[in-house]
Amino acid sequence: MRYLLMILLGCFFLQNGYAQSNDIPNGWKEFAKVKFEPQPMEGFEQLMLVPQFDEQIKAYEGKQVKLKGFVMPFDYGNMPLVILSKYPYSSCFFCGAAGPESVAEIYFKDKPSRFDGDEQITIVGTLRLNLEDVQKMNFILEDSELIDD
Repeated sequence: MRYLLMILLGCFFLQNGYAQSNDIPNGWKEFAKVKFEPQPMEGFEQLMLVPQFDEQIKAYEGKQVKLKGFVMPFDYGNMPLVILSKYPYSSCFFCGAAGPESVAEIYFKDKPSRFDGDEQITIVGTLRLNLEDVQKMNFILEDSELIDD
């Protein structure tokens, strides 16, 4: 009987994703742990904030991440891309009120319908960390999907 109960509980946790301990249920919380250091970069007159990805955040690369945030006004044209912010536009990273850990570049599996600026959405996608391309965000979620939360 005890063995059967353990199997049933294990199936329940697997089915509901709780056994996938490498996945990040709240990406913003983990992104906030990343330290950023101002460093000179070729082609830029000012210092750029460069993330110091530790082993903990690197372990999440390639794993599923959930983010609930606000769509930033951004013309993504035909690209299945949006910029998502932890905060509304009035207090986001681009306005100088938050740090680079509070924004992510989201690439959808399928091109989503148009979003309104500051529309709040929840997505799940595969995390990719970016240190190389200064034209992109440090946190990129690929193959993302909208979810109900």
